[in-house]
Amino acid sequence: MSNFTSSFPPQRQKLNVSALCCISGPSLSTTHAVRGTRRHTPIKICSSDSDGGGDTVQPPSLKMAVVLGVRAFFSLRRPAPLQHSFGLIKGQLRSMCLSERLCSAPPNGDKLLPPKVNPENESLMETLSLMGVDVKMARQRQPGVFRKVFTNEQGVAEFLKGKGASRKIIASIISRYPRAITRSIAHLEQRWQLWRNIFQTDAEIVAIIERSPESFFRSSDNKNLEENISFLTSLGLKTKDLHRLLSSAPRTFSNSLELNRQMVEFLEDICAELGGEDPQQFAQDVISRNIYILIQSIKRVKTNIDNLRAFLKLSNSEFLALLQGPGAEILDLSNEYMKNNFNTLRQRMVSLSCQEEDIKKLIISFPMVLYMGQSTLSLKLDCLLKEGITMKQIVEKPRVLDFSTQNITGRLEELKRVGYDFQKNGINILDSSQKRFVTKIEKFAASMQVMKKKKKLAAPPDN
Repeated sequence: MSNFTSSFPPQRQKLNVSALCCISGPSLSTTHAVRGTRRHTPIKICSSDSDGGGDTVQPPSLKMAVVLGVRAFFSLRRPAPLQHSFGLIKGQLRSMCLSERLCSAPPNGDKLLPPKVNPENESLMETLSLMGVDVKMARQRQPGVFRKVFTNEQGVAEFLKGKGASRKIIASIISRYPRAITRSIAHLEQRWQLWRNIFQTDAEIVAIIERSPESFFRSSDNKNLEENISFLTSLGLKTKDLHRLLSSAPRTFSNSLELNRQMVEFLEDICAELGGEDPQQFAQDVISRNIYILIQSIKRVKTNIDNLRAFLKLSNSEFLALLQGPGAEILDLSNEYMKNNFNTLRQRMVSLSCQEEDIKKLIISFPMVLYMGQSTLSLKLDCLLKEGITMKQIVEKPRVLDFSTQNITGRLEELKRVGYDFQKNGINILDSSQKRFVTKIEKFAASMQVMKKKKKLAAPPDN
């Protein structure tokens, strides 16, 4: 064996049985060159020997077969005619896993280097600092902007200044959304004109951008904005609805047109499923009542609709009316949040001797009760019940829960001061604007003074 291998390069002499066996895993065949013919001997490989070492060839009677296989492998290094006699060509030889290139670790020079990251643009940071921008805040929000070679901070500043933005507002916008300085003037002019088709003045747009810079600068696709505006207008949404969408849910217009279309089609399908006659009007009403629905997933909205159906067990026509009305306002809630709030409300009302019909009535007339956090709802109910108001009265006038806890507490104190009796006069006074509440309480206090005077006059004189 030693004589046979000595004529080959040193690296080939290192070939061992385990390496050969790795070619085809648990089973392989060796090829023997015997007088120009080929013969195949199967070799089975045991995963480990009894000592726990590497792969070994078992049983010992097969060792000779492996040796012959090694000889056959080395014979492939002979001239091309002999290689072809074995049915192998150069390309096949290169692909064998025993080649030095694949079986050994790559040299250090072949290691992949991490991509080069551009250093921060010092000149840009100095310019922004002179403009009054909070560079620290901007870097934390969008650090990639500061590694760009070309930016348009001066052009953006001049553009906004021309629209009526002050130096302070411009600095605040860039501080909170530094990516704004990557937009071109042509892009900004086109986008501004699209917004002006909805808003009356430049001042309105500046006010919105000051409050939410992302709403104007986030997307670079003006065509997508234009297509979304056209699509939503075609649904029958009015300018005031688009105004609210751009002001409070601007991400609607960053969505692809197809994504918004899918949500609208889903809402139309819900309407048809419930027996509605005007699916487009249904979708329009839902979006108008809940401007955040287009930035939610269909899965979330569908789950909320399914949960409400399970909670309330309404007929199709009743459920359709709820979704097209006040129920639309809670369709964007987190699924778990809605479910947990419903369970909390139900448990509390049952503990106060309310029936299932009372729970259903409260939710139908005031779905926003499911929007309230559990602790907030409990605190409001405690305040009202403590002053002698019954749960039945709250079910009849649930919008009293729409006011803040502080507002409810303050009104209850005022009414207690003037001697207001909730059992006798009801709780309508709590469900009114602050101006109307003040007027009503003044009238009530005046009437109470008149009654006291009458009682005093009607009382018999003291002897």
